[in-house]
Amino acid sequence: QVQLVESGGGLVQPGGSLRLSCAASGSIFSINAMRWYRQAPGKQRELVADITSGGSKNYADSVKGRFTISRDNAKNTVYLQMNSLKPEDTAVYYCNVDLLTARFVRGAYWGQGTQVTVSS
Repeated sequence: QVQLVESGGGLVQPGGSLRLSCAASGSIFSINAMRWYRQAPGKQRELVADITSGGSKNYADSVKGRFTISRDNAKNTVYLQMNSLKPEDTAVYYCNVDLLTARFVRGAYWGQGTQVTVSS
């Protein structure tokens, strides 16, 4: 079995920073792409950032220059550093990981979600 556990959400004032973490554990052979999505109330889930196994990164236009995605392959963990936060960044943030299990079954797994609220 594979589990993704997220942490780091919370309430922050506009202009503040938060760092999200998502750790994968279980019967994992290898991890490919790792991604962060978010979903605001009444809106569709959107891709925020992704990082390949080789370290290539992509960002949504709305977060470029403010958010940074990174990964620690030794810890099977992906991070999202969020700076200069805006009220419109308020959402539930989900990590998504493409991986190969120890039984060589490929799949995409989701974290449980963590709430980020940007408000004064």
